Amino acid sequence: MSASAGTGVFVLSLMSIPTCYLFNSFIYSNSADAFFFAGCTTVLILAISVHFMIKKKAPTDPLFYVFAVFAFLSVVNLIIGLEQDNIIDGFVTFYLKEANPHINTAHGHMISYWDSCVHYLMYLLMIAAITWGDSFRAIGLYWAGSFLMRAIVYILGNAVGKYETHVGPLFLLHMLYISVSVWACFRVFSQPSTQDIQTTNIQEAQRKSLLRRPMDLLFVIYLVPSLAFCVFRGLIALDCSSQCCRDYTQLYEPYLKDPSAYPKIQMLVSLMYSGPYYIITLYGLLVPGCEWMPDLTLVHSGALAQAQFSHIGASLHTRTPFSYRVPADSQPFFLLINVLYALVPQALCYRCCSRPAFFLRPIPEKKRD
Repeated sequence: MSASAGTGVFVLSLMSIPTCYLFNSFIYSNSADAFFFAGCTTVLILAISVHFMIKKKAPTDPLFYVFAVFAFLSVVNLIIGLEQDNIIDGFVTFYLKEANPHINTAHGHMISYWDSCVHYLMYLLMIAAITWGDSFRAIGLYWAGSFLMRAIVYILGNAVGKYETHVGPLFLLHMLYISVSVWACFRVFSQPSTQDIQTTNIQEAQRKSLLRRPMDLLFVIYLVPSLAFCVFRGLIALDCSSQCCRDYTQLYEPYLKDPSAYPKIQMLVSLMYSGPYYIITLYGLLVPGCEWMPDLTLVHSGALAQAQFSHIGASLHTRTPFSYRVPADSQPFFLLINVLYALVPQALCYRCCSRPAFFLRPIPEKKRD
C-alpha cells in the first residue's frame, strides 16, 4: 500500500486551522448548540474527505479512520493552547469563553499541549503503521495508557472541582470522544504480539540472577522509593495531618492544594494505579517468565508521562494562582524529583520491550514420534 493514505490524513489534519477560524467567525455570537452542530459537521466533512482521498486503497482497519479524526482534533488542541497563551487570536474564542471553563485551568492547558504534540505524533505513527501493514501495538499501548490517565483525571476533576459540570451538547460530544477512545484502546489491546525470540536466548537470560543483571537491580532499587513517593503524595491528597505532609506541601508542591481538584485527583489515581504497579513490577523483575511485563510497562509509562507533564506544567504555569505555584527556591528540587519520577519508568519500559527474553516463557518443543 502506498503512503498516500497517511499523507492525506496529515494534510487533512492541517485543515483544522482554517476550519476553526471560519467556524469561530460563524458562531461567535451564537449558542453552544451551533458550536455542537459545527463540530459534528466538521467531523463529517473530514470523514468524507478521507474516504474520497484514499478510496482506491482505503485501509480496512477502522482504527485508521478513528486516528485520522483524532489527529484532526489534536491540531485543534494546539490551536486552543496557542490562543490561551495569546499567541494567536480569533480561532477558538467562543470555545474558550463560553463552552468549556475547565480548559482554561492550568491543568487543562497542559492537556491541550500534550494532546497536540505527543498524541498527534502517536496518531501519525499508528496511521503510518496501519497503512504499511506493520504492527502498531507498542505505540498503541503507550497511547492507551496516556489517554486513560488523561480521561480519568480530567473527567473526575471536572465533576468535583470548583467549576460546575455543564451537561449539554458539548458534554455529550466529549463523552462520544471518550467512548470511541475507549473502544480504540480495547482494539489496541487485542492486537497480537510480534515477539519472536529463540528459546535458547530465553533460557540464558532467565538463568541470570538479579545480581548479574545490574540494570534490573537499579530498577528494583528505584521502585522502592517511587512507591513511597506515590503513597506520600496520595496521603497529601487525602489531607493527611502529618507535619511532614504539611511542610512538603508548603515548601515544594503547593499545587497539590489547588481548589481545581485536578492535582488531588491526579495523586489519588496515581496512588490506586501506580502503587500496585510498583509492587507487581518488583515481582516481574525478580521472577522470570512474567509475559505481561512489557505490555504493563508500556501502558504505565504512557500514563505516567502524561500525568507528570500535566502536573509539572500546571505547578509552574502562570494560570495557576501564585499561592499554589512552586516557590522559586524550591523549583530545582521539585523539577529533579518529578522529572526523575517521569523518566525512569520510560527507561524501564525501553528495557522490557527491547530485551524481553527474561519475561518470556520458552516455547515447548514438540515431541518426536
